[in-house]
Amino acid sequence: MQPMKKSLSPAIMARYAAIGLFSASLAACGGGGGSAGTTGGSTVTPTTPTTPVTPTPVLPTVTLALSNAAGQAVNALSAGTPLVVKATVKDKDGKPVSGALVTFATETTLAVFSPSVGTALTDASGVASVTMRPASLAADGAGKVTVTADVGGASIVSSATFSVGATALTLGPLSLQPAAIAAYGSTTLSVDVLAAGARYTGEQLAVSLSSACVTAGKATLAATVNTTNGTAQAVYRDLGCATRDTISASVQGAVAPASAILDIASPAAASVQFSSATPVDQSIVIKGQGGISRTETATLKFKVFDIFGKPLAGQLVKFGTTTTAVTVNKAVDTTDQNGEVITTVNSGSQATTFRVQATLESGISTLSDSIVVTTGLAVQKAFSLSTTASNLEGLSYDSGVAVPAAFVNVLIADQFGNPVPDGTPVVFQTNLGAVGSSNKGGCNTVNGGCSVDFRTQDPRSNSANTPGTPCNNYGAGGVGMNDATRPGVATICASSTDGTNTIFKKTALFFSGSSASNVYLNGSATRLPGIETDLGTVGASESKVFSLLISDVNNNPMPFGTKISIANINNGTAVGAAPDTVQNIFPHSASGDDLTGNTISGNQGSYHTITIGSTQPTPCTKALVSTFNVNITTPKAVTTTYPFKVTFSCP
Repeated sequence: MQPMKKSLSPAIMARYAAIGLFSASLAACGGGGGSAGTTGGSTVTPTTPTTPVTPTPVLPTVTLALSNAAGQAVNALSAGTPLVVKATVKDKDGKPVSGALVTFATETTLAVFSPSVGTALTDASGVASVTMRPASLAADGAGKVTVTADVGGASIVSSATFSVGATALTLGPLSLQPAAIAAYGSTTLSVDVLAAGARYTGEQLAVSLSSACVTAGKATLAATVNTTNGTAQAVYRDLGCATRDTISASVQGAVAPASAILDIASPAAASVQFSSATPVDQSIVIKGQGGISRTETATLKFKVFDIFGKPLAGQLVKFGTTTTAVTVNKAVDTTDQNGEVITTVNSGSQATTFRVQATLESGISTLSDSIVVTTGLAVQKAFSLSTTASNLEGLSYDSGVAVPAAFVNVLIADQFGNPVPDGTPVVFQTNLGAVGSSNKGGCNTVNGGCSVDFRTQDPRSNSANTPGTPCNNYGAGGVGMNDATRPGVATICASSTDGTNTIFKKTALFFSGSSASNVYLNGSATRLPGIETDLGTVGASESKVFSLLISDVNNNPMPFGTKISIANINNGTAVGAAPDTVQNIFPHSASGDDLTGNTISGNQGSYHTITIGSTQPTPCTKALVSTFNVNITTPKAVTTTYPFKVTFSCP
């Protein structure tokens, strides 16, 4: 029996020991029949040992249940029907476990928990619960929720399946408080977002708001507003819409929008203001006298404002004028969406000024700025032509491109002495040199005037009435531009139009030589020869005073700016020349200046008085001869010298 004992477990060996004790007690009592190999003649049959059964250990449990808010067992989840996920935890003896940590988990694309961490502790009944909602309105499908509980260091798990369907939303009625407002008033609007007939509070939703007045900029309203506990609210403020405005609300997921009508009172007109006039210079021409860029009609614009300073549409405005000399073409107008009205006025047959009065039905009125009625057309008598220099050193020298020899200016006015309109064209021609610019031979007036360059260059000789211009077109009333053909005289013709006829003016200037070829002493008709001239004898204490008429080779004046000076004087004092500079000299005749150059006659040179003082000692002992030069120097530094002598006597 020893080998058998070694292979048996302690439990089986204990069982065999019990049997042995039981057999021994039977033998002691004399029980049993005898048989071979037994004591007392009885036979003992050994029992066959059986395999021991290991008991299954008993563990804690967790069970999972899904129900709606009413406690009914359901596993269909929607935005309108959130589910309560309840886990019950018991120990191995089936008793509730309090304070156990339970973790809930599911597919995050389908559902979310509240609290969002998805954990809870069991209560005294061993129950832990969370609320489960769809992850989004679009969540759709089937999933599994799993709970894990921690009891005595052991983790136990349970799960259940559920389904979730996309949530359909609707909007409740859009309410306005108040439902009608005064001009520039406000109202509060609110709308509920519903899911399955109940306010949807699962998440904040953006509700879009709009209206025609808001789109037109005549009211303010938030474009979107988020729901709070399923309700969206916003403030609508009027900015002068003055109509029945339909306000609409919509939300993504809802099939139809909600809308409400708001009555908005019209604001009262407070003022009418003059806005603008066309032409912008507020000047029109007499009827039938329209010319370049001129009109016989003035367009005036007024604007009506409400009590809040906003443009007011739909207001009737009447127009009148302060004179019967003009005609109002539109006596009544209604303001447009910008609060503006327009009327036009035509000129009459006389020059005048006028203003237009705009009056509202309430009697409020205003006046426009003054509008001038004038011809605005250039007239011959107000056509003026001039040059900045008249005797140019141009007979031998070109003035060049960068710096002109002179500027030719024109000024033009209408019959009332007002400058002609900007842009009136003026054309120039000349018989000598060049006038104008490379892109045009004229200019356009600004504020009634304009100017062009004049250059000294070829041609330097002229022919009668060449080129042909309005100034020498006798058939058109020309006055003869170049019929005298005096050498060195340039004539310039400027012309424009009065809308029907050509108006013109001409002026003349000199192409002066650089050499003082013709110098005359004290009115003599004989020019000085260029050799020393004896001025005779004067008293010892007297001064010699004489005059020179200085001109160029054509008996025209020396160039503007030519200097007259005394040089190389001996035995005398150079008191000086007066004037010592050649000024601007215009063409002239015996009767006076002739700016046109038509009647030039005689020597056109300049007169200069020369004074030489005596240096005769006192008392003197003999006559003293003084010699000196008169130098004539042009701006181009060309000098012509005339030598003189004078004798101071000794009494």
